[in-house]
Amino acid sequence: MQCINLKNQLHQKTSQISVGLKYPTLSYNLKKFKHKVLGFTLIEVMVTIAIAGIALTIAIPGLNSFTLQMRVDNEVSEIQRLLMTTRNAAINSGVRASLCPLAADNTCTVDNNNWAGRIGVVTSDGLIKEREAISSGDKLQFASNEVIYLPSGQLANNSIGNFNYCPQGKNEYSRAVTLSLSGRTYLSTDINGDGRDQDRDEITIACI
Repeated sequence: MQCINLKNQLHQKTSQISVGLKYPTLSYNLKKFKHKVLGFTLIEVMVTIAIAGIALTIAIPGLNSFTLQMRVDNEVSEIQRLLMTTRNAAINSGVRASLCPLAADNTCTVDNNNWAGRIGVVTSDGLIKEREAISSGDKLQFASNEVIYLPSGQLANNSIGNFNYCPQGKNEYSRAVTLSLSGRTYLSTDINGDGRDQDRDEITIACI
């Protein structure tokens, strides 16, 4: 019986030694294989870069258009806020208030219709709010060189019309703020669905 047990034990040890000798690098190979699976081939990297390049080519023009539209929207909204501030200043103070291009001493310039430069709200107390010059190359046009509000909130100098804002080389993105005789303001919209803004008279916004 003892001989049989010794024989079986010897057989088991021999089998274990045989397996160890036959597959000495099995664990190492498995780790190496796993490491290779987690990597990328040169072809895979090149394909990924090509797809990313195509996606950027498609997306960048749309992003530029969106950025430009946001800039124009911000500019016309700022003009509208300045007009509302001027009107409220006249109503609250009981004296006239003006929105106009500014001189170096922060007063309204005489015979200057450059609305693309510094403009501000001016009362008898002086400058109360200003806006810096618009982006170089863009246009901001208005027929009069000054907007004057009465304490009633109405216009004193009949300076009705549009403040037209036109980004350089992109007239299709032009927008406007329409100023009525009552002193109220209205933003332009795309009334006819042609992709361009029109004023309340359905005239397409453009700069000269």
